[in-house]
Amino acid sequence: MTDSTYPANGGFVDNTSAATFIPEIWSDEVIAAYQKNLVLANLVKKLSMTGKKGDTLHIPKPVRGDAHAKAEGVAVTVQNATEGEVQVTIDKHFEYSRLIEDITETQALASLRQFYTGDAGYALAKQVDTDLFALGKDFAGVNDTTYVGTNSYQFNGTTGLEAYAADSVVSGDLFNDNGFRDLIQKMDDADIPMDGRCLVVPPSVRNEIMGIDRYSSSDFVDGRVVNNGQIGNLYGIDIYVSSNCPVIETAANNTAGGDVKQGMLFHKDTMVLAEQLGVRSQTQYKQDFLATLYTADTLYGTAVLREDAGFNVMVNG
Repeated sequence: MTDSTYPANGGFVDNTSAATFIPEIWSDEVIAAYQKNLVLANLVKKLSMTGKKGDTLHIPKPVRGDAHAKAEGVAVTVQNATEGEVQVTIDKHFEYSRLIEDITETQALASLRQFYTGDAGYALAKQVDTDLFALGKDFAGVNDTTYVGTNSYQFNGTTGLEAYAADSVVSGDLFNDNGFRDLIQKMDDADIPMDGRCLVVPPSVRNEIMGIDRYSSSDFVDGRVVNNGQIGNLYGIDIYVSSNCPVIETAANNTAGGDVKQGMLFHKDTMVLAEQLGVRSQTQYKQDFLATLYTADTLYGTAVLREDAGFNVMVNG
C-alpha cells in the first residue's frame, strides 16, 4: 500500500498496481489473429530472441567439406576453411494503436474490440510477410531491387520457364507444368533438400492451377488438415496462396495488361525470422482524454540464410 496526500502523486493507481483487474483478452485475441494471417513467416526458419539483449544475431554458416580418397600408408587429408556467418539485424519494430473514447467503449458492441484485435493481428502479420517477401531481392547472393539476376524466373506460355526480365511477362504467360518442373529441377541441381520446400503464389496462380486437369485430383488436394493458406501439394512441394504477394510491375509499367506479382519457391532454410519481442498487446487508460489507448507491437529481424535455396517467380497478378 502506497499512500500520499493530494496533490502528491505517490498514490497513483496504475497498470502495475491494478494489473489483476486488467483482462488478457486483448492479448489472446491479437495473437490468435496474428498467427491466423501469417503465411511466409510460418514457412521459414524462426529463431526466438525473447528475453535476450542485443540488436544483431550471428548465425554460423559453415562451408561444406569434401570427401577424399584414403591411400594405404598415407595420412588423411585435413580440411580447413574460414567459416562464414549470417548476421540478422533486429531493427524492425512495428505497432498498431487505437485510442478508444469512453463513450464509444460504453456504447459499442463487444465486436468493436474483436475487430481491433483482429485488425491489429492482420496488420502486423502482413508487415512480417511483406519484409520476408522483400528478401527475394537478395536471392543468389545479388541485391537488386529490379530482381534481375536474383534467381528470378517467369513462365513462358510456349517454352516453359525463362529468366525474368522487366516488361516481358505477357498475358499468355500462365503457370504451366513444364515451367514448374523446370523450376523444381533448379532446386534439385542446387542440391537443396527435398523436404521443406514451399511454393507461395498469389490468388491468380491458384486460379490457373485449378484449371490444370492433371492437378485436379486427390494427389493435389487430399482433404488433410492444412496450414494457413495451403491449398495442396504438387510433386512433394506444398503450395500456398497469399494475397500479400507484392506487385513488382504495375499495369501501367508493362505490356501484360495487368499487374505482375512476385511468387516464391523456397526451402525453409532459405530465410530466417528472428523475433526478439513476439506480438504483445497493452492497454492504458488516459484520463486526460477519457479514453483507453490500445497498442499491439512486435520487434524482429529478417535475413537470407541460404541464398541459393530461394527462387522468385514473376506471374500475372
